[in-house]
Amino acid sequence: MEKDALVLVEELAFKKQKTFRQSPFRYLLRAMLASMFIGFGVIVAFKAGNFFYLEQSPFAYPIAAVTFGAAIILIVYGGGDLFTGNTFYFSYTAFRKKMGWLEVLKLWLTSYFGNILGAAFFAFFIYSTGLFSDPSANTFLLKVADAKVHLSTSELFFRGILCNWLVCLAFFVPMRLQGDGAKLFTMILFVFCFFISGYEHSIANMCTFAIALVSNPPDTFTVAGIIHNLIPVTLGNLIGGGILMGWMYYYVNKPNFDDN
Repeated sequence: MEKDALVLVEELAFKKQKTFRQSPFRYLLRAMLASMFIGFGVIVAFKAGNFFYLEQSPFAYPIAAVTFGAAIILIVYGGGDLFTGNTFYFSYTAFRKKMGWLEVLKLWLTSYFGNILGAAFFAFFIYSTGLFSDPSANTFLLKVADAKVHLSTSELFFRGILCNWLVCLAFFVPMRLQGDGAKLFTMILFVFCFFISGYEHSIANMCTFAIALVSNPPDTFTVAGIIHNLIPVTLGNLIGGGILMGWMYYYVNKPNFDDN
């Protein structure tokens, strides 16, 4: 049923692998682009949501969730390389024995490190603009960021699983659709679902935390809290993309490929 889309998943994994083999540095730059694209989404989401949040409106989160969809459009059409999507693409291809697990690990680590660098650079750009220098402009962002670092480890882990399961579907399902309009609508809808549900995305969190750090955060928001969030969320994202997407689609579609 998903065979055609899964062939595209393999092709995408091979393209990423080729880029890495030709130049790990260019691959790293693509990973930096992805998190900076997410940074754009974070800014527009929390800027838009902040107007409603200050008025104590229940529309603050829905508005933020809708506008955050800009991030996935930038990544898909702008050519970024995102760790969370790679957990699916590379694991599926490795389960199919078309890519070695050692190289998968190198690709994951490089994209993750690149995403961290991109988040840091983007935060510097935002700091330099002064967009969040006014405390009233960053109230919503700081509240959300501070809440994230105080969740329990188990809650973060399972939210991370559900998040990347849904986010990988946001990349995967549109592969079977015709026309950019249908693809864009589907991607934005799925991203809206993950955002409004309160799931945890490691790279989106990196960008949110980096911006929060340069926006006069409260004393309760600490680097230790950031690490406390990112470790279980990253592991959860890895399971959501690698097992619930990569292994699951490999296993349930194995007979379709074995028939060839």
